[in-house]
Amino acid sequence: MASLGSGSLKLPGFRPRWPRLPERWPQLPFQLPRIPGAGAIDRYIFGTTFSAFAIVLFSLTSVIWITQALRDIDLMTSRGQTVLVFLGITGLVIPMLVLVIAPIALMIAVMHAIGRLSNDSELIVMNAAGMSPWALFRPFLVMAIFVSAIMTVIGSWLGPLGLQTLNSWANEVRADLVTNVVQPGRFNGFERGLVFHIRERQANGVLLGVFVDDRRSQKERATFLAEQGTIVKDERGTFLVLESGSVQRLETPQRKKGETGPLKPKDPTIVKFERYALDLAQADSDQQLQRASARDRFFWELLDNDPEKTKLQDGQVRAELHDRIFAPIYPIVFTIITFAYLGAPRTTRQGRAMSIAGASIAIAAIRLMGFVVIVLCVRYPWVLALQYLLLAVASGLGLYAIHRGLEIEPPAFVTDTVNAIGAQLSRLGRPAAAST
Repeated sequence: MASLGSGSLKLPGFRPRWPRLPERWPQLPFQLPRIPGAGAIDRYIFGTTFSAFAIVLFSLTSVIWITQALRDIDLMTSRGQTVLVFLGITGLVIPMLVLVIAPIALMIAVMHAIGRLSNDSELIVMNAAGMSPWALFRPFLVMAIFVSAIMTVIGSWLGPLGLQTLNSWANEVRADLVTNVVQPGRFNGFERGLVFHIRERQANGVLLGVFVDDRRSQKERATFLAEQGTIVKDERGTFLVLESGSVQRLETPQRKKGETGPLKPKDPTIVKFERYALDLAQADSDQQLQRASARDRFFWELLDNDPEKTKLQDGQVRAELHDRIFAPIYPIVFTIITFAYLGAPRTTRQGRAMSIAGASIAIAAIRLMGFVVIVLCVRYPWVLALQYLLLAVASGLGLYAIHRGLEIEPPAFVTDTVNAIGAQLSRLGRPAAAST
């Protein structure tokens, strides 16, 4: 567990052991387990696909993670945390990134493996030797099931666990900031809508002359003045306990239905207190919904949701539940579609390029439809049937094409249009080449 140190969080230490790079990159630096009933060809195809999948998944996840992590760089620049804390907190979102990226990475890996087999004429040799499409498709299907199993674990347990840990660490960073980082005599706005000012910090952590301006709530603004304050943490959260002070509350005027004209400001109320606990994790209603969203709930908690206890809407739980059900299905469906387009032996590169484009468009349409359905099912549950039907139809058509060994070709007008555009571009390039 994370613990508070002097000015930063201390995370559990570790000693990374980096594997040696193999001589023929991108071969894996470890031996893959044997697939039951698989021959040398199956292991070769599975190893090629797995290597490409690991490299693509790592690359895409790293790029997207860096773009997300740069938005939290203030953990080091303005909140006094170490690089290890920064990497630990931002790295907790990686499982959820993998949940979205893995199916796309698998599609690219399958395209790479089939393209490699085609460029080396291995597909044609296997087909001429009498190898059935099902035998060739088997290692790709095993790979898809393997990725699906990983996504099931991430979606049901690992991803929500990371988000819960992220919320817990964020509260500890906030408390650590107030206790050790806030500079006496300066106004410190370390969170949107929350400003601190302290006169002095004693050696035992007690803050003297505390001023807090809290605008996190959309309904009111609260200003606290206290002689001293102390950070207290328990199972309920992180609190700043203020002593011997007062709080001034000013309600934000709300426009009633049908009311026109300028809003009349309300008078502030001032209350003195001997002891007051300010919740540092408190936020307005929108932020509370985000923090207590269905995203950080385990799969079995979504199945047994109690709206009165969790304060989660049924539509929100429904959308998250089916999104996690869809996630392990996508790798298998995408693999079927990709192999249906590219698995048949071809002799022209143009035909393979058109097949790659067709598979990419089909997979993009299915994934985009999935995003739309998840958004709409919050209010319209019946749209979920459309996505399940789409996945079933796409898988059925793909398996039928694989079974019959069909070559899925684009319509003639599409091919003619692409050829015409290519010819026009080649004519435009000739005068430029001649002039040089």
